[in-house]
Amino acid sequence: MEETHTMPDPVTSAVPEAPAAPAVPPTPPVPLAALLAREDLALRQIAGPAAPDVAIHWAHTSEMADPFPYLLGGELLLTAGVHVPRDAGPERLDDYFGGYVSRIVAAGGAALGFGLAPVHDTVPPALVAACEAASLPLLEVPPRTTFSGVARAVWQLMAQARLAELRRVTEAQQSLAAAASRPDPVPAVLRQLAQRLGGRAVLYGPDGGAIAEAGREPAGPARDALHRLAGVVRPAGGAGAAPAPASATDTVGDTHLLAYALGSGEGFVLGVATAQREPGDHTVASVASVLLSLLTGEHQSGAGAARSSALVRLLLGAAPEAVAPLLEPGGGRWVVVHARPETQLPDVMAASALGAALGSPLVDLAGDVVRVLVPAGREPAPQPGWTIGVSAAVEPWEWPAADRQAARALARARATRGPLVRHGARPGLADLVSRPDAEAHGRALLAPLAGRPELAETLRAWLSLHGSWDRTAVALGVHRNTVRQRIARCAALLEADLEDADLRMELWFALRHGA
Repeated sequence: MEETHTMPDPVTSAVPEAPAAPAVPPTPPVPLAALLAREDLALRQIAGPAAPDVAIHWAHTSEMADPFPYLLGGELLLTAGVHVPRDAGPERLDDYFGGYVSRIVAAGGAALGFGLAPVHDTVPPALVAACEAASLPLLEVPPRTTFSGVARAVWQLMAQARLAELRRVTEAQQSLAAAASRPDPVPAVLRQLAQRLGGRAVLYGPDGGAIAEAGREPAGPARDALHRLAGVVRPAGGAGAAPAPASATDTVGDTHLLAYALGSGEGFVLGVATAQREPGDHTVASVASVLLSLLTGEHQSGAGAARSSALVRLLLGAAPEAVAPLLEPGGGRWVVVHARPETQLPDVMAASALGAALGSPLVDLAGDVVRVLVPAGREPAPQPGWTIGVSAAVEPWEWPAADRQAARALARARATRGPLVRHGARPGLADLVSRPDAEAHGRALLAPLAGRPELAETLRAWLSLHGSWDRTAVALGVHRNTVRQRIARCAALLEADLEDADLRMELWFALRHGA
């Protein structure tokens, strides 16, 4: 049996008031019953409430006589009883275990596991009595079961529960997205949300009345409380009014309540009532609130209708310059922004938030990169947590070229670890040569690389980063040896000395205008 630090002194400090709610992680807990069902562990509950009502958030081993300072709440605490006073009489053991168990309960511990051997052959009766009195589940851990094995089983069960929860959330997101495309999108989204959460979903209008609802209606007090909670997140309006929270929660009896202010800004609120609250419920409800925000807000306005019209016209073959006035009254020039989060892959909500920060709803989530089409008058600025590349300001018919410029600017920003890089637009050599002549010259010079786009792109990145192998590898997401091999191949095909500064300049000009 494994051991940790020991403190043989009995508990003498006063038991503090129990915290209102243990600090547990936002992951699915493990039912104690599932742990007891593991035949390889052979655990046996010998005191405390029934296992189905107990949830374990993690396992922790300690031989401290006072484990309170080291518990976060929700633990299965494992001990071999090293800390128990030796040769203590029954009365002293009663006092000792009473204080010991009280400290565990006060810290929010979920259960206690007592290991048999090498210190104790049986679980002390005084500990059994103390756990029974404090309603703390007590497990007997047989000699053949290690504490690390118990901890590993907890994490395995947590991983299984997490995977199941992620699958449930993913399926719910897909079904909500499908519902939003139905002819009756708002009722369809509410029906799917109520079904997925096993409760009631209500859309409240700006006047506080229920516009649409679906699912099992909660009891009267919970229904009234949900209506009041919706009022908490609805903007009050008027000069000097305090801003309303974006969401609020409450519990009435056995019913959990949630309310979300929809981002349409029109005063719509989504209310949800459920009999239980699973870790992924908030994510599912948040997705529904985003969809309902789109359905009740801007997409129903003239601007949203104009964007839909522009998209349809593009899909049906209209030229970009013909639909641009629908996207931005008065037309004008545009910039393309490519952005990538610094720490994790972007999601739909992060992409929408970035678009809002840049002042444009024209957002595309393309894998690990978010693309935003921004009117040139709204100058993109660095955004916390994002690495950004910005194209030159172009006319609508040049959007594809600007998209490539933004991609290269983002690659350069990542390679140089800068928050934002703009495509260079200063007058230069290109202004002295007509575009057709520059393109013809570039195609001729780069003809040996035709059909090998990876070579041209590697050469472009390598030249833009002053011949740095490491930074080019970072920008392209390949190994530095791959960069070396490609550049060597470029030199061979072009029959050129890439160490020649004049030739580098000519190649850079050709890559910008001929490829």
